[in-house]
Amino acid sequence: MGKILRTTKLTTFSEFLIVAGGIGAILGAIYFISPGIKTAVSKQLTGIELNSADVNNVTNAEKIALPSKDVSSEVSSKPKVRIAGYAWNATSGMIVANGGPKTTKGSLMEKNGVNLEIIRQDWLKELTVMQMKFIEEFDKGEAFPTSDKSAFGIMIMGDGAPFYISSTQKSLDEKYGKDKYHVQVMGAIGMSYGEDKLIGPPSWKSDPKSMKGALISAVLGDGDWVTTVNYCFANGLKVNPDPATYDADAVNIYPSENDDYIKSAEELIKSQTTGWTVSLKEVTNGKLTGKSVNRKIDGCATWTPGDKTVFDKLSGFVDIVSTKEFNNQMPAVLIGVKEWATKNPEIVSNILKSALTASNQMKNYDDWMVRASEAVATTYQIENADYWYKMFKGQQGTKGGLTYNMGGSKVFNYADGMQYFGMSDGVNRYKSVYNQVSGYLTELNPFGFNENVGKVVAYEDAVNLYFLKNINDIESTTADKADYTKQSTEVMASGEWKINFGSGSYAIQNNSNKDLEKIYNLLIQAENSKLTIVGHTDNVGKADSNVALSKGRAQAVVDYLKNKGIPENRFQLIDGKGANEPVADNSSESGKAQNRRVVVTFLK
Repeated sequence: MGKILRTTKLTTFSEFLIVAGGIGAILGAIYFISPGIKTAVSKQLTGIELNSADVNNVTNAEKIALPSKDVSSEVSSKPKVRIAGYAWNATSGMIVANGGPKTTKGSLMEKNGVNLEIIRQDWLKELTVMQMKFIEEFDKGEAFPTSDKSAFGIMIMGDGAPFYISSTQKSLDEKYGKDKYHVQVMGAIGMSYGEDKLIGPPSWKSDPKSMKGALISAVLGDGDWVTTVNYCFANGLKVNPDPATYDADAVNIYPSENDDYIKSAEELIKSQTTGWTVSLKEVTNGKLTGKSVNRKIDGCATWTPGDKTVFDKLSGFVDIVSTKEFNNQMPAVLIGVKEWATKNPEIVSNILKSALTASNQMKNYDDWMVRASEAVATTYQIENADYWYKMFKGQQGTKGGLTYNMGGSKVFNYADGMQYFGMSDGVNRYKSVYNQVSGYLTELNPFGFNENVGKVVAYEDAVNLYFLKNINDIESTTADKADYTKQSTEVMASGEWKINFGSGSYAIQNNSNKDLEKIYNLLIQAENSKLTIVGHTDNVGKADSNVALSKGRAQAVVDYLKNKGIPENRFQLIDGKGANEPVADNSSESGKAQNRRVVVTFLK
């Protein structure tokens, strides 16, 4: 989420985006004069599934005195550290730990010896500029860069981190040489819990297939875009990866002006109230037809206050899906400069410690929630404390007989942070999210990601948990665990995967590893669900042998997942149906291939 190319100062990152725009203009001209040329084919991928298990631990703790609103003089002599981030309620634990935009008397930051300044910045491009400026000053020998154009860390949506870190790393490698400087996720301090959402007509919720052919305004590559893509793929819908074209057989994404999530909402409103349309090149099966179509915006992906803006202005629209359903998808993460953090580990750990401690106070005591809302309103300089207090908890409204939801956030205490990254229970939820979104970037290619960035920075290089692990003397509790002892009956989601086996064998072939990894990631996202895994074959061979073969193939998938750490008592049924339930005609080779499959069903 950010204002691409908002400033006139051109960094390497800016130049990359200008080049990308230039390439886009050239390609657009080619599209216009060369109808029938090939373009990107709409994709149907495996998405992050719904999850009814929350990372939401409450540690009993004595109440800590609330921070004052007066700026601290005690830490004024200490080096100033600057963090910039979106106006987003999931960061309120960090903000109240500081007492507001600057460290206040009696705040947890003051107690832990940190002199912190928090800057609101809603434009990703500007966040990039600030972090690049910090590195530039640090590279020149400044131990604590403090110019008003620099920031050691940024707070953004964690599902947007693969795009941000990968593109920023490319710029750093170009400017300073490969691997001299790095930006990394250093912890999570909160979570979107309904605030980020897809908005559209209620038919999209009751009948997801009715989204086919829709045009949705969104910021490509960000968390709201991920929520939309997840919903499409979870319901078997194709997504058109090319924002310059229109595919009637897929869901189409229109890139919001200036990469601004508020514009996503405004473009939907403008289209619905004035009839405003956008012109797109028509495409069928990845081939341009030579025709153009004018389309209204049918829905948008946005977050608070964008959602409230839509519901205030329009009737007939509801929230379709949000981060309340995809509840492990969107953490609020701190991304910092590795080389500076390595020289100042105590400062970074104390920043995280202060935020996680304040978050636990918010979970235990309502007046900490109230104080957090005051600090947020002061820091963001938008709306008032009552607004942010209510939006943190989430609000519901009704208009024209339709009910809609707005807001909804959570903050992380220490137990939450340790659990989310798998350090307390061995289930690394963020790694599954990071890897899943990385796949979306390479397969859907927003902003020409593959051509301009080249590759996604691997999770192991993008995430540095040393500073979280290095926190000392903090109250914690044992993380909650999912309960698999009860029988589950309600189907939450069901998907079919083409796992390749040798002929007449239940040995999984190596080219299926990617799909198996996707299945594992889904299980982590839906960690409270139980599973049935059923194998199927084509009609070649004897019926009894095919049943045994299909069950053996299902067991092979189970064994793979168990070796990855999925507990055995999570599998409620392992079975094989042989050739008894075909989904295609066995008279053709393509039909037989479709029938050789494994079905994984999530139960709750």
